[in-house]
Amino acid sequence: MNSINKNKIILASKSPRRKELLEQIGLDITIYPSNIDEDKVPIQEPEKYVKELACLKAHDVAHQYPDSWVIGADTVVVIQDIIIGKPDSKADAVKMLNQLNNCEHFVYTAFCICNQNTKLKSVKSVKTKVYFKNLTAQEINWYTNTQEPFDKAGGYGIQGIGSFIVKKISGSYTNVVGLPVCEIVEALIELNLIEFKDLKPL
Repeated sequence: MNSINKNKIILASKSPRRKELLEQIGLDITIYPSNIDEDKVPIQEPEKYVKELACLKAHDVAHQYPDSWVIGADTVVVIQDIIIGKPDSKADAVKMLNQLNNCEHFVYTAFCICNQNTKLKSVKSVKTKVYFKNLTAQEINWYTNTQEPFDKAGGYGIQGIGSFIVKKISGSYTNVVGLPVCEIVEALIELNLIEFKDLKPL
């Protein structure tokens, strides 16, 4: 597929899922993960929290590459106004999945697209409602043994093995994966960073 880029774009994340989502729509991206310490950012209302983290990540990398456009992003899972992060052990993953079991929760993803030289930026957050099936203890134990939960907010991956956990969603699917692709593309168009050229027939 031909690249739709008009400018160099950096993704300030080491997430393979975000990289794949951007590349599958034709973006040519370079990976330079942010070095910010997320643990030092105070927990706050979910939408504000993910926006702040996304901006911190984007600006951290943009300072190092002022000529480039940088995309920073952050995703959190929220149930009953409580933010759930990534599990750091099997016991933690089991606890998270039991919290989410057989009920609804929300996934918030925010992104920040910025350029240090121009001072232009676009910041947006997207919210998706997710419903879990009624999981048995055996299913939860089996899934946590796959190792898939351990680098994912909420302890599950909707695009992977964890797809069997999700009964339905209301809102953007790619937002749950890690980036709201539709909104990202709209922002890139507004900033004049991409264009859709005619593809040559195969």
